[in-house]
Amino acid sequence: MFPAPYVAIYPTSCQVEFYIGIIRAMAIEAKLSHTAAIILQALDAGFVYGFSVMETTGLPSGTVYPALRRLERVSLIRSYWESQAVADAAQRPPRKYYRITRAGQATLAASQKRYPLLNRLFPVPVQENA
Repeated sequence: MFPAPYVAIYPTSCQVEFYIGIIRAMAIEAKLSHTAAIILQALDAGFVYGFSVMETTGLPSGTVYPALRRLERVSLIRSYWESQAVADAAQRPPRKYYRITRAGQATLAASQKRYPLLNRLFPVPVQENA
């Protein structure tokens, strides 16, 4: 539908005309469903392709893949396909990888405040010293 939350502003109660505008502050504070928040948390924890999200969360494919598409449509995540050469070397089909955007990080932070137990679901990815 819309890329960001929209609000209709009615100048007076008797007019039929109205204005629809984007409110950026609402986009950052967007409230996600519990399922979408779990999927964002899994992606942030390093489970970056659909099947790994399914295995980690226990959610079925009929829930995960539509949610990933919705999250991508509202620019909270981005996706890209791995190269065919990498997939061929692993003797499997190419994977579609997902990455959280800055807006996704902000939304995840707001969701972690809304759902306090979300932080306990997945371990924080270990950063290697370079």
